[in-house]
Amino acid sequence: MLHPSNRPALEDLDELFTYHAPTPDQIPRYEAINEAAKLFAKVIFTNAPECADRTSALRKLRDARMWANAAVALEPRE
Repeated sequence: MLHPSNRPALEDLDELFTYHAPTPDQIPRYEAINEAAKLFAKVIFTNAPECADRTSALRKLRDARMWANAAVALEPRE
């Protein structure tokens, strides 16, 4: 079964725009993604000077975290 984010079609929209409660095996994966993103955000925040580039880096990290979590949420279930 393909991941629904790969070349989404009309019939995939319900899957893409529905809340997916985490399964027990997904919870530690979400936690790992979130913890790693938070750790990297702290590295950026404490080492990069306060400027538009730091703000952009933090925003893009939040985006990356969101998309990584979306990949887990949309993982095909059997």
